[in-house]
Amino acid sequence: MKEYSQEARTVAAIVLSMLVIVVWGYFFRPKLPSQSPEQPGAQKPAASSPAPPQGAAPPTSAAGGTASFAASAASSAPVTAAPAPRAASGVESLVVENKFYHVELSNQGASARSWKLVQYKDDLGKSLDLIHPAVSEQSGRWPLMLVLDDPQLENKINGALYDMTPASGHLQAPADVSFAWSDGRVSVNKRLKFGADYVISVETSVTVDGKTIPHFVAWRGGFGDVTAFAAADQVKVVYSRGGSLTDIAAKKAGDSKEQEKPAVVTGSSDFAGIMDHYFAAVFLPDGQPGISLEHWHYDREITADGKKDTEAVAEIAAGAPGTDPLRMRLFVGPKAVAVLEHNQPPLTSLISFGTFGIIARPLFDFLLWINRYVGNYGWAIVLMTIAINMVLFPLKWRSFHQQLKMQKVMPEIKQIQDRYKKYSMRDPRKQDMNKEVMAVYSREGVNPLGGCLPMVFQMPILFALYRMLDVAIELRQAPWLFWLHDLSARDPYYVLPIILCLTTYFMQKLTPMTTADPSQQRMMTLMPLFMGVIFFKLASGLNLYFLTSNLVATGQQWFLYRIIPNAKPDAGKKKGAAEKKSK
Repeated sequence: MKEYSQEARTVAAIVLSMLVIVVWGYFFRPKLPSQSPEQPGAQKPAASSPAPPQGAAPPTSAAGGTASFAASAASSAPVTAAPAPRAASGVESLVVENKFYHVELSNQGASARSWKLVQYKDDLGKSLDLIHPAVSEQSGRWPLMLVLDDPQLENKINGALYDMTPASGHLQAPADVSFAWSDGRVSVNKRLKFGADYVISVETSVTVDGKTIPHFVAWRGGFGDVTAFAAADQVKVVYSRGGSLTDIAAKKAGDSKEQEKPAVVTGSSDFAGIMDHYFAAVFLPDGQPGISLEHWHYDREITADGKKDTEAVAEIAAGAPGTDPLRMRLFVGPKAVAVLEHNQPPLTSLISFGTFGIIARPLFDFLLWINRYVGNYGWAIVLMTIAINMVLFPLKWRSFHQQLKMQKVMPEIKQIQDRYKKYSMRDPRKQDMNKEVMAVYSREGVNPLGGCLPMVFQMPILFALYRMLDVAIELRQAPWLFWLHDLSARDPYYVLPIILCLTTYFMQKLTPMTTADPSQQRMMTLMPLFMGVIFFKLASGLNLYFLTSNLVATGQQWFLYRIIPNAKPDAGKKKGAAEKKSK
């Protein structure tokens, strides 16, 4: 059985580690639907869940009734006199906007019909709308609708035409919008207070015959950037307790046995909501110590690659049962560190820098610092990579010397291995071979793992960079130059991956061979091809990092060959051939 060198094993381990990254971040994602984002009215409502006509109640979902509400409500709710009937005569809309958002409200169900982030675009170049109109119109479910124990009562108040103040027009935030409706028996009031940032305040109350009814405020009808790659798979339900974030994939939201049946998150959470890769809608407490959460999902039919398929639509409802009126705050915006850390409580845990977050976060801050001066994240990645390689250069210097020593003793090690190659790995005499090899290493002052030292330090940095560049919203649709318009996406023409494969192959040719085994040498030579499979699936920003690192490493290698006598990539081969010829 052939015995591979420690360097070959290390290279194999590195390749396998990078394959794990790619498999985890790419192969487990579903295909992106081939059709463009659906527009309102583009798809006819399904027969099982028709869109409600004006003034009519929307269809009931299985999530409408939640037993937890009654259990958590106060045993004796306050009783007040029922107001006179109050409702609007027709459907009305109102727009509230500031420099961050453009929100369209409707008096039908006192709900939000569009929530655009004006500073962000979708992949079609339009203002990003975090509400999916086609999904909501098909289901009759919209954000800011209410969820109650009684499905019929829920349908009634969510389909009612509310008296909205102001009744129509455009408002510039900060602004207040109020909704009121009553049929003389049931009374609902809802007040939205829009601030100067991404957070709004929500205050709601529901009474029946003057008795307070517990309820939750919901985000329904889907969430996120529908044009993003694998958009449905990126949506998650999230909640935080004691600084620990729990996330649940959309298709796993709700009861595991029955679709659309809510799952109750018992206890109180610091915040709870729904998010995709770069954006979030999160309910936060407003005066109370925490909030409660329920979540569920339903499957929606789509067409992907010309074939019918289904995607999971996650929905949530949040509240604080037992309080009247119900007060919460709602954050709807980007998962940007500078934005999230200014909330109370901070929402920075929505951004996961992974296992090596202790490295990824400083690298992220360093990248932002560089970008403040160069104004281009592509060049910021280039400069950051140069700086990282210069810091690691002393390790490369030491590694290079160890590689030269290994190259020097390589012919002698090969002779020892040839003498023992007829013995199996289980033969005790193999231990004698290992003793002889270690004796040669000790005599020449060679550390077998010395050449791998830079890799040991670079791998955590590599993992941290991979995660950081993947979650940083600053790189979303950030251009570099020419054909690269989005550093968070793949190179559309695969220019960077091709150049990266070539430079990796060239780098391998420059690196001193520390093994005389022809098969292992071939494996080392073909390694750039194995790595190329990975490069073609990575985001442009990460490929740019690898390419810059290769170019800097090539310059460093050339420098080392110039200043160290007799340091050539094929020195070991020539010396071994000369000794063999002399014998």
